[in-house]
Amino acid sequence: MRRPYSRAMEVALITVGDELLAGDTVNTNANWLAGELSDRGVAVKRVLSVPDDRAVIAERVRAYADAFDAVIVTGGLGGTPDDVTMEAVADAFDRELAPTDLTREAVERRLAEIRERLPDSDVDVDVEAEAAVPTGSRPLLNDPGLAPGCVVEDVYVMPGIPDELKAMFDSVADEFAGDRRSRFLYTVEPESDIVPALEAAGERFDVAVGCYPDREAAHNRLKVTATDADALDEATAWLLANVDASETPVRREWGEE
Repeated sequence: MRRPYSRAMEVALITVGDELLAGDTVNTNANWLAGELSDRGVAVKRVLSVPDDRAVIAERVRAYADAFDAVIVTGGLGGTPDDVTMEAVADAFDRELAPTDLTREAVERRLAEIRERLPDSDVDVDVEAEAAVPTGSRPLLNDPGLAPGCVVEDVYVMPGIPDELKAMFDSVADEFAGDRRSRFLYTVEPESDIVPALEAAGERFDVAVGCYPDREAAHNRLKVTATDADALDEATAWLLANVDASETPVRREWGEE
């Protein structure tokens, strides 16, 4: 159960890859990004996985760019035939692809490091293609990897390899911030018994109240979210007074008196 709350920075996540849709790869990137953004007070409003389809990616990027404050796209960067994300983002904004001096130098430097570390390896990379980003975009360098990311308007394009994604996100993390904050309460009351109280809290204090049963821990976890600190505190205090709840987890067998 959720109630609407006041406006905050709203972000959409698009994860690209046929392997995600087939279940071959667990989508840890979306989970990690959602947590990082939520910790910064940002509201993640959409999480979408799409195939390695240039037209589909472009259409969703354009639609989400119009609808949300920022979009983060991960996956599909590099030189293999299914890596079409950068081309799709360029299509979404009617731009060409071209390397910049910064991305070209970064790719060449990284290739030199690889060849030095693996002198017997046959590293054959089209530097111009690997370093290409949409014209007029802001390059994001990929220190742990090879293919750069970029920022086009408010769309952030990042690698799908988790270590590379995390490093690149860290370089722009300060650009994501909001006033959305949450507090957690725990109750062993059945969810059906506390619905009126949860609805009342949302209506009284302009907060969102979510209720998430945890059968393993034998309690319900209540998440109270708001963009106003006073509203969050007041709603939490009201729930503690009107629901048998605690700010620390309480473990009890279901049905135990």
